[in-house]
Amino acid sequence: MIAAPAISAELLMFEDDGCVWCARWDAEVAPDYAESSHGQIAPLRRFDLRRDPLPDDLELKSRVRYTPTFVLVDDNREVGRIMGYPGRDIFWTQLDALIARIEPDENRPSLTTAAATPYQAGV
Repeated sequence: MIAAPAISAELLMFEDDGCVWCARWDAEVAPDYAESSHGQIAPLRRFDLRRDPLPDDLELKSRVRYTPTFVLVDDNREVGRIMGYPGRDIFWTQLDALIARIEPDENRPSLTTAAATPYQAGV
């Protein structure tokens, strides 16, 4: 049996019922996210802003107030966030910048070695 490396980075998505921008992200980005290089580095974890309790060991810099808000965490500490959904291309660009802030880890793929995202592939 081979042990998989522990995932230390995650992209937290805070959403709410009726959020039209959340639905737009779901239509434009979500289908490709898990298989993208970003999804390989920071798998998506969703939270309902009004219903889901946050884990006690999660260290956010401030309370999340708007949906969608995407918070990149590494070892349960906030690296940065994207507030709102600015559109597909801008989202990928902003996420590139956040992921670049994560400390390198030999057990984690990098954006240059992981499979290309639809954005990076020009789709």
